[in-house]
This record gives sequence, structure tokens and C-alpha cells, in this order.
Amino acid sequence: MSIVPEELKQQYIKQKYRIAGDHSAVKTCMWVGKALRTQGKEHCYKQRFYGVPSHRCLQMTPSLGHCTQSCIFCWRATPEVLGVGWNQTEALTIMNDPESIVENCIQQHRSLIYGFGGNQKVTEQYLNEALTPVHAAISLEGEPTLYPQLNNLVQAFYDHHFKTVFIVSNGTSPRMLQNLDVEPSQLYISLCAPNEEVYKKTCQPLVSRAWEKIMKSLEILNSFNCPTVLRHTLIPKLNMVDVEGYAKLALKANSTYLEPKAAMSVGAARKRFGYRDMARHSEIKSFASELSKLSGYDIIDEQWQSCIVLLSKLKKPKMLY
Repeated sequence: MSIVPEELKQQYIKQKYRIAGDHSAVKTCMWVGKALRTQGKEHCYKQRFYGVPSHRCLQMTPSLGHCTQSCIFCWRATPEVLGVGWNQTEALTIMNDPESIVENCIQQHRSLIYGFGGNQKVTEQYLNEALTPVHAAISLEGEPTLYPQLNNLVQAFYDHHFKTVFIVSNGTSPRMLQNLDVEPSQLYISLCAPNEEVYKKTCQPLVSRAWEKIMKSLEILNSFNCPTVLRHTLIPKLNMVDVEGYAKLALKANSTYLEPKAAMSVGAARKRFGYRDMARHSEIKSFASELSKLSGYDIIDEQWQSCIVLLSKLKKPKMLY
């Protein structure tokens, strides 16, 4: 059976996560606080690019501590970090139902938001809006496709009047993606290498034939009606290489967007690379410019605060909210 150890839960609670049931969790990112304190003037790239209001975003995971990769840039706590072992690569077998996950996530998310009520810079209007999230980002930690009821989880968020739901997957479970009858508002594949050799160094797969499975997931993207994204999380001298390889994969996937973004040295990732190893926004822009030339995707926006550039064959990104 697949169980989240108590040591892992306690580690995340120290990092200001809130546990929502047996294997799910929520956490507010820094942009929620910034948006609340500035009445939306400061916001994350999801609001700038796609219209998703930062202060009304609920960031969650249904697969706490479970993933099929151990990426260099990942902030999650692993068995190696904690010194505690558990089966982190297999699909969850002890599961909370989607309805209870969503309800617990909303409750725990609100417990984090209430604290902003004492801040004089936060208006009553923005606080009340934040207490009623309308966007669910299934992207916080772990690989969401390891939760077998992911399809129903997306529907449960919609049933609770969420306007948009994003899924961020590493692409190692193509069958789960293929079976997503209820589509998210936007589907991400984290594609952090241009070839298998760089992939193994960067993402350190924990399952067999991982690169092959990711290639299958890229083919599946064409079958989705919702916008799709290839996210490139980049570190100089590691995976910011072979731009032509990234371009070829972009054409293979025919995704709506490409998002090259600098990896952040935060959480457990600090044990693997430091601030000096992070890409500057100017480096991400140079990478994006070369990627644009080789792929035919145009640079249509950027946000330097998040070290991210948006490319697409669309003239403007689709506003989802």
C-alpha cells in the first residue's frame, strides 16, 4: 500500500503547507500575498498570460510525496532528504475521493488566507475574493497522474464552481493523460530536456522507459481541445543546451504554448544548486529567442519577475478567466 509517512507531512507543515486529507496538500505561493497586498497590481505570470487572478488561485497536489522523477530543480522532500523510505513511484492505493479532497483543500486554503485579514494593506473585497478561489492549480508537488481519480478530481473542482483548472504533469503516465475525459482548462507537460541523455541527468527518472513515455505524452497533446503547454524549467550548463532539440519536440507536440522558465533554488533544490547557478531573465530571453527561430513559435509575452517567456503561434494568449 502507498502511504504518506508522518515525517513527510511534518516536513511540509514546517514549510507552511496544509495537509488536506491523507495524500493531498495546499500552499499559497508568494504571488497570492503580493496580489492581496497590492489589490492585484502585482501578480504571477498566470494572471498576466492567461487572465487567472493570482489572489484567487488555489495551488494543490493530490499526490503528496509521490513522483516518477527526482529532478535536480525540484523543491520536494524525497526519501534521501528525510532519511525515511516510502513507495513514491506507484499510483496511490489508499485514496480519498475527489469530493473530499476538494472540500478539504478549500478549507485548508482558507485557513492560510485568513491570516491576511490582519494586514492593513489587504482590502476587505480582495480578502473575501481570495477566500473563494476560482482557479485550481494541480501543480504544487508530486506527479498528479499518480492519483488514479484525477479525471474526477478535475470535475469536482468544476462542480465547486472553479472557473479554471490547470494540470501540470511530467508526462511519464501517458495512459492517464489519454483517459482524461474531463479536460482541464490548460494542460502542462514539464519537458525539461531536449534529449534522453540530458533528461536522465536533469530529471533523474525513477521508472523505466520514462523518456519513451514522455514522447508518447507529447503525441497525445494533439488530441486535447484545451490549450496545452510545454514548460521548460532551465538551469544553465545542465539543460539549457541543444535548443534545436527542444524545437523539434515542440513541433512534435504541436502545443499551444512554450514556457521556458528559470529553475528556482528553493526548498530541497538548494541542496542541489545555488542562487548563482540560476538562469537570469536575460538568459531565458536569449534561449527563447533561439527557440523561436528554430520552432516557428513567436515570443508573445514575458514576465521578468518570474524569469519566464511565453511563446506561441497565436498572436495573443487565450484569456481563460
